[in-house]
Amino acid sequence: MFRPKFNFNNRIVKNLTFIAESRAFVINAPLVPEWEVSLRKEAILKSAHSSTAIEGNPLTLEDVSALADGREVMARRKDREEVLNYLEALDNIPDFASHEPFTQDDLLKIHSIVTKNTLNSPADEGVLRNRQVRVVNGLGETVFMPPETSEVPQLIDNFLKWFNSPDMKEIDSVIAAGLTHYEMVRIHPFIDGNGRTARIMATLVLYKSDFDLKRFFALDDYYDHDRPAYYAALQTVDPETVDVTEWLEYFTDGVAASIKTVKEKVLGLSKDVKVLKERGQVALNERQMKIVEWINNEGKITNRDVRNMFGLSNRAALDEISKLIELKVLKQEGKGRSVHYVLV
Repeated sequence: MFRPKFNFNNRIVKNLTFIAESRAFVINAPLVPEWEVSLRKEAILKSAHSSTAIEGNPLTLEDVSALADGREVMARRKDREEVLNYLEALDNIPDFASHEPFTQDDLLKIHSIVTKNTLNSPADEGVLRNRQVRVVNGLGETVFMPPETSEVPQLIDNFLKWFNSPDMKEIDSVIAAGLTHYEMVRIHPFIDGNGRTARIMATLVLYKSDFDLKRFFALDDYYDHDRPAYYAALQTVDPETVDVTEWLEYFTDGVAASIKTVKEKVLGLSKDVKVLKERGQVALNERQMKIVEWINNEGKITNRDVRNMFGLSNRAALDEISKLIELKVLKQEGKGRSVHYVLV
């Protein structure tokens, strides 16, 4: 089984303390549902933009937002596909998080989503690599040589045993995400798409451990702001000892910076807002967030819309709507066949 090597030094402990305090503030802050949806959407768009930009995708954040909304963007097909694929992978994180245990097939499925219609050979999508690869810099110089191809299946098996083990669950979730990110990059199990898959896996760990159930934190944005620092941090690990302490310093720096950004935004949103003092926090689950997102985009929602979104019966759809009415998030308008629901 994979056994990570690292030390808790002052920098990491200081970051983890700040992260825990800031996360508690964000999670417990009084927010109206529209703001929760806005913060979540912003984080998802930033993650998709930044994670693909790190790999050289030229699309802007505005382009990513347009693609997410179903609008056309003038760009190469591959560039559009990479962004749409990453958005799809992020959207599927709650589903993958429910898989116990998380298997190699799950990992391969994530890779197939991330790389769909973007690799030179479709046969390389969603499968472990069958030949040696190397990581090069802009000058074509090799900066990292991953393990031999023959070693990859056993390395992935060892990693997944740890990923599903009680040992992993006992580690601080931020540290576990950082370890997951690095080990996936180190093994480099795929011909291409390793970085994006590693970052999806780190995000999955944070969601799976209930750290970011509201999905407000865009870690990839920190990496993209200083790409040389990101790559340099990945290369701080001694290939002989595989001690990842320096990498975890950088990784926890990034999580702390991401949470600080969200905390400052939440402070700005909730400052002196009367409705928050009257209602307090309204916590929404994943399905309820999607309903509010739909209304934000379309202006209203019907029972039929809810049924189609989640494959529910008429009764089950009404139950979902009723819960949101009880929370004073939705209100009914119209009568008979024209009944629909809008945000309060």
